[in-house]
Amino acid sequence: MAVAAAFVIVYGIVAAPSFTDAFYHFNAAQRLVSGQGLTDPYLWTYIGAPDSLPAPSHLYWMPLTSLVSALGMAVLNAPGSYAAAQLPLALMLAGTAGVGFGLGAKLGGGWRTAWMAGLLTLASGFYTRFWGSTDTFVTYALPGALGLLLLGMLTDGQWRIRVVLAAGVCAGLAHLARADGLLVLIVGGAALLWPVGGQWRNRIGVAALLTLFYGATMLPWFVRNQTVIGTPMPLGGTQAIWFTEYDDLFNYPPDSSPAGLFAEGLNTFLASRWEAFSNNLGTFVAVEGLIVMTPLMLFGLWRRRQNPFLRPFILYALGLHLAMTFVFPFPGYRGGLLHSAAALVPWWAALGVVGLDDALAWAVRRRRWNKRSATVVFSAALLAVAVFLSLTTALPNRVTAHPPPAIYSLLQSKLPPDARVMLNDPAALYYYTGMGGVVLPNEAPAVIADIAQRYGVRYLLLENVTADGRASSAASPALWPILTDPPAFLVPVPLERTDVRLYEIR
Repeated sequence: MAVAAAFVIVYGIVAAPSFTDAFYHFNAAQRLVSGQGLTDPYLWTYIGAPDSLPAPSHLYWMPLTSLVSALGMAVLNAPGSYAAAQLPLALMLAGTAGVGFGLGAKLGGGWRTAWMAGLLTLASGFYTRFWGSTDTFVTYALPGALGLLLLGMLTDGQWRIRVVLAAGVCAGLAHLARADGLLVLIVGGAALLWPVGGQWRNRIGVAALLTLFYGATMLPWFVRNQTVIGTPMPLGGTQAIWFTEYDDLFNYPPDSSPAGLFAEGLNTFLASRWEAFSNNLGTFVAVEGLIVMTPLMLFGLWRRRQNPFLRPFILYALGLHLAMTFVFPFPGYRGGLLHSAAALVPWWAALGVVGLDDALAWAVRRRRWNKRSATVVFSAALLAVAVFLSLTTALPNRVTAHPPPAIYSLLQSKLPPDARVMLNDPAALYYYTGMGGVVLPNEAPAVIADIAQRYGVRYLLLENVTADGRASSAASPALWPILTDPPAFLVPVPLERTDVRLYEIR
């Protein structure tokens, strides 16, 4: 049942990539299957950027989504097929629902709580629209959630070697899916070593083995990075700590620093963290908690807060929300928390169900309700709300296979097939046309010439141009002067549209 439902969700809601992350991971998978290795023909950020194109891929994002998508295409012998790339995603979603089922059984002790938690994992509200995307939602949800479950078993004293091995592998896979997946290993070690006390040496040994198995899982990726960029892991992503706005992600050269963040004292620092806090609080309540389930899952967690099994989960949930609010505020509230909290979906589902049971037990004593009838009614109501939220967020945002956007078809008719373009979304351009390029910089127009020379870019595209001289939402405001007073090295290329501007870079 879970497998069938997972396939319906994955294939019924998403039939093509529709945003930068999904385009990027799918493109990398397609190039890998076609024999071009893990390489990129474009740059979507200048953080950790190489000196030329094509370049090694995944120098900012991690590779697991591309690897499993490539596996699906290879197994079905269907290079370039999005449906083939989704096969592992559907299976991983079914596995994530299985984790929810197991957590419901573990925490609730019965078949009803197990089935409810599994179904709530599938009917996950806002997440439903993303499970079929070639992004890091389900590829992080499964190893992250399962890893926390296995770590819970370890902190509960179940130190069998196969549990340690599986937990270490899951921690490694979580890190291969997302850079912040390293937190799974960190909270595992912390949960094992705290509190200081009995069986200290044994716990150190378990933590050491956990780290060893994590390292063995990550070793091929470390070796690849050491070979192509000279370091086991790119470190450019840590610049996000010092962002003063989200568009700093596109600075050229990447120059975010403590000096920039604190240039106006604490004002920017405090304002950015407050903005992240308010947005992330909304994500927690509406996305993670499905609104109505939030008080139930918190109540269920509070009632079981002393359970050693829940210690890694508690540390992960706290650590993730704190990191995405106070350490990486802009990437955090602009999608980082949403992606990484996918590992919490089956946990919150199980805790929501047992929290509902706890609340009903209290209500039965106070109001003399019939316990069995109340359980059936309120369980059905919770599941109905989850299904309703899932349908109302997923169906209006359903992604169907469609022809290239008109502007990309126009570029194909105007430009050489090997042209490189500077534009808002080079990953989307490559998906539809095969053309490489670079992203528009968050800088003044003068830097365009330097970027173009470095990466062999011949054209610049500004989209969503408005009558008042803006390129609304498609370019940094720093570039808008191009529309009224282009530099001498930008020569306009006539187009049959007024909402875009194309320039040749000379």
